[in-house]
Amino acid sequence: MSLQSVRKSTTLNSLIRMKQQGEKFACLTAYDACFARLLDEAGVEVILVGDSLGMVLQGHDSTLPVTMADMIYHMQCVKRGNQNAFLIADMPFMSYSSEAQTLDNAAALMRAGAQMVKLEGGAWISSTTRLLAERGIPVCAHMGLTPQSINRIGGYIVQGRDPRQAENMINEALLLQDAGANILLLECVPRSLAKTLTDTLNIPVIGIGAGPDTTGQVMVLHDLLGISPITPKFVKNFLRDSSSIPDALKAYVSAVKDQSFPASEHSFV
Repeated sequence: MSLQSVRKSTTLNSLIRMKQQGEKFACLTAYDACFARLLDEAGVEVILVGDSLGMVLQGHDSTLPVTMADMIYHMQCVKRGNQNAFLIADMPFMSYSSEAQTLDNAAALMRAGAQMVKLEGGAWISSTTRLLAERGIPVCAHMGLTPQSINRIGGYIVQGRDPRQAENMINEALLLQDAGANILLLECVPRSLAKTLTDTLNIPVIGIGAGPDTTGQVMVLHDLLGISPITPKFVKNFLRDSSSIPDALKAYVSAVKDQSFPASEHSFV
């Protein structure tokens, strides 16, 4: 009997239940139907159609050039290849700068197949989060290193090492949870801060470069396969020790589940 025939579809309630029970879940990016199918078959619970496609597919040096048309197209492709994974779509740069724009763009992504949209920011996206939540659109808030703000941040720099910045991040995460955020994604923050946030919040926390204590882990697919031109500290090439891409994907899921990934060398202090 195949995995697909016995596996139940992942829902937001499934992820919340995993948080409550202390279980880990695996998330990966995908941008097309073929890889979406492979991720789903490997047992990946969450697929993120990320604006990272601007760098790994389109060859840009940041995510900023990615458009809504790009995101809708790739969301539609992933939806066709997926059966059971929960689908999250990035809201690209400046696609949620006004109330009307936010609602129109989030609705377009949901129609394309998304089950949740992801926004980058802290306290300033609380009103946007509340707006979407009131309209029945699930929200993943993205804090820490937020690539859409790379020009303001000044580079791909670990966030939250300063005690005041860490305290502010905790307060803003609680604000976003109260505003209706259903999931928090933390990128490039110290392991201790990620653990504090995971323990403090009621909602699931997904980490990338945030240590092993978060509810879920996410990687960019191309990083996992070792084909990205840049290899951040928090990346592991799972294809190196696997005989095939499907085996590499299964190894990633297993490593997240048994908490052997991320290890200390993939985390920040």
